[in-house]
Amino acid sequence: MNRPVLTFSGILISLFVFPSCNTKKDKTESRPNIVYILADDLGYGDISALNADSKIKTPNIDRLTTEGMVFRDAHSNSSVCTPTRYGILTGQYNWRSRIKRGVLLGYSPSLIEETTPTIAKFLQKQGYTTGCVGKWHLGIDFKLKDGTYHHGEPGVDFSHELIAFNDADKIDFSQPAKGGPKGAGFDYSYILPASLDFEPYMYLENNLAVEAPTDSTPGNALDAKIYATGAFWRPGRMSPSFKFEEVLPTFTSKAKNFIAQQKNADKPFFLYFPMNAPHTPWVPNEKFRGTSQVDEYGDYVQEVDDQVRQILETLKNNGMEDNTIVFFASDNGAYWYPPFIEKYNHRSNYIFRGMKSDAWDGGHHIPFIVKWPGKIKAGSVSNQLTSLTDFFQTIRDLLGAPLENKPQDSFSLLPVLLGQKDSINRPPVIHHSGSGKFAIRDGNWKMIEGLGSGGFSEPKNPKPGPGDPEGQLYNMKTDPQEKNNVYLSEKEKVNELKAELKAIRGY
Repeated sequence: MNRPVLTFSGILISLFVFPSCNTKKDKTESRPNIVYILADDLGYGDISALNADSKIKTPNIDRLTTEGMVFRDAHSNSSVCTPTRYGILTGQYNWRSRIKRGVLLGYSPSLIEETTPTIAKFLQKQGYTTGCVGKWHLGIDFKLKDGTYHHGEPGVDFSHELIAFNDADKIDFSQPAKGGPKGAGFDYSYILPASLDFEPYMYLENNLAVEAPTDSTPGNALDAKIYATGAFWRPGRMSPSFKFEEVLPTFTSKAKNFIAQQKNADKPFFLYFPMNAPHTPWVPNEKFRGTSQVDEYGDYVQEVDDQVRQILETLKNNGMEDNTIVFFASDNGAYWYPPFIEKYNHRSNYIFRGMKSDAWDGGHHIPFIVKWPGKIKAGSVSNQLTSLTDFFQTIRDLLGAPLENKPQDSFSLLPVLLGQKDSINRPPVIHHSGSGKFAIRDGNWKMIEGLGSGGFSEPKNPKPGPGDPEGQLYNMKTDPQEKNNVYLSEKEKVNELKAELKAIRGY
């Protein structure tokens, strides 16, 4: 179902965002700096301000909720890492790209193609300095010793394409890679190629290895009772000086330095800060060990919260707080199995069913907070249904870009953020599970194609028995825990949502 998109006219935007100015400094101050903090596998229920029963303390993220706007119905476009990052930076659902399910690995080639518009490229054209610090996980084209680059084939699903460990000898780590953050429009970058549990364990600064991965690790916590939890990482190549527990503070230090370097610049800046935590390995720094009621996971979340504090204080100490719009989100739900809920009496994914990778809300119903002093009402709450793909068009709208060439799956939240509207007439939101199962949310209704979670939770993809529904339909207003499947009794709504999904997806 096509719906009109509410937006401000170019005249109103220019009057609101671009007041008349006579000096270069005035022009700079008329455009806000933009900081996007993306936590990794942080659940809605981990944040104490959003969950009164949380066993984890997050005072700095809580402060964001009192100083900005909380979106109560915000969703990642995917339930796993790589696809969500693609959606944030491009304003498109990942299944429009070459990855149709799952995530990339550490040696995977660039997912964002050179011709793909990104928020960073757009902001470069608007005169912004752009920086990316943290977990990239969108592929990078390493240069090989034969002089070529490791590329993916256009149009081919390369969900698990990689150079195997033994073939990594083909890479020339002394040469800068192509694609990656630089190809996506970032002037500066300091990244980990993928998650902290995938090789190669190394940093890349501006697409060049800081230290080549000439060492290796046998992996850690490979025999954990619940796979890929605790201080888990896979075996693989590693830089000799690489320390897992130092990755998060290293990223924060680099992000703070990037901000501080913009203090006297005559250009505004955009910092994309995708943290590597609290994704596994759960390796809190010594200062945070034993500080929560949820063992190393809770300790790690509390360290994440402290990194948020440091970023916010850096903005304030450099006189940038009032002219910076800060976005805070998680890339998907927490990796939190039922035994952990029972053991710690803590629900990382709040009341929502399931967890990371699932089509159920526990996989993609995430914390989303936006702060902009003097523009966004402090302590405000929105019930607007939104996807993380909406970031791109929100920024385009803020800067007065015409509606033409709008990112396909991105819709502006600016009227809601500025208190001009309680809601926008947004098309339905599409969710995508780790295995590629689709779900669609329109108003209070959510339909999932097929049965099961489509992710990590059981049952994953069961086949319907005689008389069983072939899919799932839930009224999220009356049944936010997705307990009562009304697929058989609401056939008209099912058919309507099927048609809407087909129209958006194209098949």
